[in-house]
Amino acid sequence: MAEFNDYQFRFKDCLLGAQTLFIAFGALVLMPILVGLNPSVALLTAGVGTLLFQLVTRGQVPVFLGSSFAFVPATIYGIQQWGLAATLCGLSVSSVMYFVISALIKWRGQNLVDRIFPHIVTAPIITAIGLYLAPVAVNMAMGRSGDGSEQLFPESTALIIATVAFGSAVFTRMFAKGKLQLVPILVGVIVGYILSALLGVVNFDAVNHASWFSIPTFVTPEWHWQAIIMILPIAAVSAIEHIGGIAAISSVTGRDYFKYPGVHRTLIGDGLSSALAGFLGGPPNITYAEVTAGVALTRVFNPAVMTWAALVAITLAFVGKVGAFLQTIPTPVMGGISLLLFGAISVTGLHLLMLAKEDLLKPRSMTIVGLILMIPVGRLTLSIGDLPFGDIGLAGMVGVIMNLILPMPSKKQNAS
Repeated sequence: MAEFNDYQFRFKDCLLGAQTLFIAFGALVLMPILVGLNPSVALLTAGVGTLLFQLVTRGQVPVFLGSSFAFVPATIYGIQQWGLAATLCGLSVSSVMYFVISALIKWRGQNLVDRIFPHIVTAPIITAIGLYLAPVAVNMAMGRSGDGSEQLFPESTALIIATVAFGSAVFTRMFAKGKLQLVPILVGVIVGYILSALLGVVNFDAVNHASWFSIPTFVTPEWHWQAIIMILPIAAVSAIEHIGGIAAISSVTGRDYFKYPGVHRTLIGDGLSSALAGFLGGPPNITYAEVTAGVALTRVFNPAVMTWAALVAITLAFVGKVGAFLQTIPTPVMGGISLLLFGAISVTGLHLLMLAKEDLLKPRSMTIVGLILMIPVGRLTLSIGDLPFGDIGLAGMVGVIMNLILPMPSKKQNAS
């Protein structure tokens, strides 16, 4: 099969690469800040992960890999229960799910994966992730810590900041023109940060004391099988989400990446990138929809632009003042942006259900979707020995099992 031969590494594309990173930057650094990971490590692992992805896929796909929000609930819970090192074990080892799904596709084709993980299962899980995170966003918007246990800022001041950050992002997304429309999260963070500085709630001491060159603080995982079991089902959903991302970039470029280099290769690229991130203390990586939208707007299909984006991300990871600055973003700013982001995640799941054209009033569909939504929103947790297993992971497992054992409606039932 002939290659596309779009990859052309040219120095004049450096600014295009920086622009691509700029598009992804807001969401890329927000996720690790939300869960307590180092944003500099996230920048480094996103850059190195993108280069690793390009190596596996032979430089054929113009995508950039960044922090996945699907893992936010499990990461927050894992750090609270077992600590950061144990949670990183779950994040890194769970990437084996990418390899399993890649092998299934290589062996039996996409149909088998669609049978096990259809939209009727994956779409409500994506919606549940956004709903599960809603209290975190609301707490931060009100000036509290993510779990609501501590008041970090005066509530009235926090709500003003969160509202302005949220409003700026929404206004940019709806009314801005051209490339500015692609960076609503970044605009919201910048406007919210400026207001926070004017209101005197930003502490710049860490930035002033930080050096210009600094090696990111890496954290290595420690073996913890409970964390692995908890996060594995979420990795499966993330892998299916990746397949949707490859379909999107194929549609934008007019290239069939399912055939070349093959979605089994792109899954391996994502899996290796996420495993590497976990081993260094960063969040799992996935193809960014924002970057795909940027490719659609610029019509620049050269995958080497993503190489430049990766190199810029790696460079910024070693600028100490950048890392220190990112960690000074006030909680209310993140809360306002998170309201928009987590809401968008929920709507994305609903959109996938609409595309699947499922009749949600049919008993089978109602049962599967209803259970998947109720388990994490209701915070249902089961104990298997010493392992608490619940929320998104339990919802995913229950959804897969119910989809496999509940009989499909007959043609007569469908007609009715």
